[in-house]
Amino acid sequence: MRNSRGWWALAGVLAGLAGLAVSYAVASLLNVRESPVVAVAEGVTGLTPGSVVKWAIETFDRDDKKVLVIGMLLILFVLFAVLGQLARRRWWAAMLGYAALAGVAGVAVASKPNPGIIEFAPVVVGLLGWVVAMAVLAEWLRRWELVAESEDPAAEPMHTRRHFFIVAGITTGVAAFGGLIGRVAGSSRRNVEAARRLLRIEGVTAPEVPPGAALGVEGVGPWQTPNSDFYLIDTAYIKPTIEPVDWELRIHGMVDRELRLSYNDLVSREITEDWITLNCVSNNVGGDLIGNAWWSGYRLAAILAEAGPHPDADAVLQTSQDGWTCGTPLGALMDDRNAMLAVAMNGEPLPIEHGFPVRTIVPGLYGYVSATKWVVDLEVTRFDEITAFWTDKGWSELGPVKIASKIEVPGSGDDVPAGEVLCAGYAWFQHTGIGAVEVQVDGGPWQQAEIATTPNVDTWVQWQVMLDLDEGDHQLRVRAVGEDGSTQTGVVADVLPDGATGWHTVDITAKA
Repeated sequence: MRNSRGWWALAGVLAGLAGLAVSYAVASLLNVRESPVVAVAEGVTGLTPGSVVKWAIETFDRDDKKVLVIGMLLILFVLFAVLGQLARRRWWAAMLGYAALAGVAGVAVASKPNPGIIEFAPVVVGLLGWVVAMAVLAEWLRRWELVAESEDPAAEPMHTRRHFFIVAGITTGVAAFGGLIGRVAGSSRRNVEAARRLLRIEGVTAPEVPPGAALGVEGVGPWQTPNSDFYLIDTAYIKPTIEPVDWELRIHGMVDRELRLSYNDLVSREITEDWITLNCVSNNVGGDLIGNAWWSGYRLAAILAEAGPHPDADAVLQTSQDGWTCGTPLGALMDDRNAMLAVAMNGEPLPIEHGFPVRTIVPGLYGYVSATKWVVDLEVTRFDEITAFWTDKGWSELGPVKIASKIEVPGSGDDVPAGEVLCAGYAWFQHTGIGAVEVQVDGGPWQQAEIATTPNVDTWVQWQVMLDLDEGDHQLRVRAVGEDGSTQTGVVADVLPDGATGWHTVDITAKA
């Protein structure tokens, strides 16, 4: 025991793990979506500047939330080790440290929409787990130290050391058992998945790619994006799991009459289906945060008309079950576009990750101001009276989709045979439509591309053009022209505050 600091640090880490595990178990048993760690992670995301969020999405893609949670756990392990060492000489300081950690978790839980008392139970139990586990481990560590330092020949350091290891093993077992209980008890997702698989929604049809929409160019992605490949951007670390029987939508605010719709109320209405392309405002020029799917749902224009919005209302504040918010122009929800409460994607009930049982789809707007997954609340209001998650981080208020295009074939850095080279890709301008696509070689004249047919103006369009390339290095650029005559700008702009601009450019080499 000449250097017992390491044992105290280990005791702190084991006590910390035990507290986290019992907290997770209680959260799962009580069906609380946010365990304290998840609540803090989502709180960190909510306080993170928009530029940092953008960097995280670009750097880690779908793993951005995993990276944050792992980073938080590593920091916690260090703090637990420090608190364990503090407990050796300053027990009160260690207890204050545990109370501070619990306080952070409590504030994070309190920041969620309408938290009940039960939401705080995992925090309280986790704090008790830390204190009790640390107290028991500290008791045997102190005995070990006293015996090891004693000059009494009858003292048995092996006996006290063995008891410490037994207690440490029990603490580790409690942590493992708590994690297992949390895993088993967190069956709500499995229940919802089962309900989703058994769900049959009247009127939902299987998608059929319209004739002429796909040009069949090798290397160009499918015109219809499979559910498994559709991009995912949201702030939920644990996806909300809502069974259809428990879902309800409230429509209120500046309306003549408040509406509350159950899932059965919604699906009893006349269904609408359409091909709609969604893309994220965080999508860089030439990026992959875009997808096209066959969406089935119920028109928001008709539902909002029943509520009777006041003439001076101009916005709808949408709220997700996990508390995420966005402000959507009221006009975009009530004009002739097929804005809907979607219940199916590509002919199947929505995947949980994409908003099951109900989400919002609004053609022509970036998702951060329109596409609310797990939607449960629509408040008709005014923009000058609300704020929302992403607009608080510097993104613009309205978020109309910008005209854009990308080259998929050939890829940047590719070697191609000199002579005729096929160039192909996608262009999109939702709710306006694409009228033409043009490609430029080495700064020369723009060459007209062939564009495929589309079922409506709300989907992307495939295009292709044959280029005659001499041997050597070449630079290809693409730009789109909207059906309204507007031409995609070559001015380079970042995704903040309202979407990236610029011409997608690839560099290739033509070889004899």
